[in-house]
Amino acid sequence: MLDSSLTRLLSLLPKSALSRAVGAAARSGMPALVHQAAMRAFVRGFGVETAEAELGVSEYATFQEFFTRRLKAGARPLEGDESTVASPVDARVAALGIAEEGKLVQAKGSEYSLATLLNDPLDGRTFEGGAYLTLYLSPRDYHRIHAPLSGEIEGYSYIPGELYPVNALGVRWVPELFCSNERLVTFLGRGPAGKVAVVKVGAMCVGRIRASYDDVVTHAGRGVSRRRYERTVPIKRGEELGVFELGSTVILLFERGRVVLEPSLAEGSRVRVGQAIARVAGETG
Repeated sequence: MLDSSLTRLLSLLPKSALSRAVGAAARSGMPALVHQAAMRAFVRGFGVETAEAELGVSEYATFQEFFTRRLKAGARPLEGDESTVASPVDARVAALGIAEEGKLVQAKGSEYSLATLLNDPLDGRTFEGGAYLTLYLSPRDYHRIHAPLSGEIEGYSYIPGELYPVNALGVRWVPELFCSNERLVTFLGRGPAGKVAVVKVGAMCVGRIRASYDDVVTHAGRGVSRRRYERTVPIKRGEELGVFELGSTVILLFERGRVVLEPSLAEGSRVRVGQAIARVAGETG
């Protein structure tokens, strides 16, 4: 009963309009004092670590610039070598495992399908039986997304959708949440682990998801968009793939048998950009 009631309540909220409004306010030309007050309150309220930020809090002109801040050079050194999968984000591990029969775990007793997540049965079959990681970015986290492995960007898919919250409450009570919400999928290939998908999931109050390798911005009134590059885009492990303009979730997908997840990882583990989270199968690093 609670499940259906909460889902019904969330469905009635003007999530898209609210998210646009929050994003617009964060980028707006309001007086600098307003943005500065918002930033200071945010830092205090969420315990944001600012020492590693590229600039001091007072140097950011808008709340949006602060939220999407870059880190100081060298703040996230890459662990391992080219056979090591590096965490693409600072986050908490929300789920991990093997996509048996094309299913991923959302929460205890709740699953969803690769084909639905990727909006394509063929893409779903590519990652069936492979390892996956679901990484939740809280408001306090650094919100840029980086390549987990070197390779080539082969294309992307943008799938519009809902903007349910992706915190623990939303994940527990909204069925197939990650298949319902807006998402931007980056497809990597020709690297040490074969094909990899980096699924960036939108959420309530996430203004936009922006790609770093193409002119792609979500939540702009577009329909489903799928592009495969004739000329792929080379990318190195640790280079930037995109940015959340307010936070959300990243789901990493790998082909069957290509990577082995780090045994130290578990639900609730904290990871940081560059940290070793898996290794290419058969490689010792």
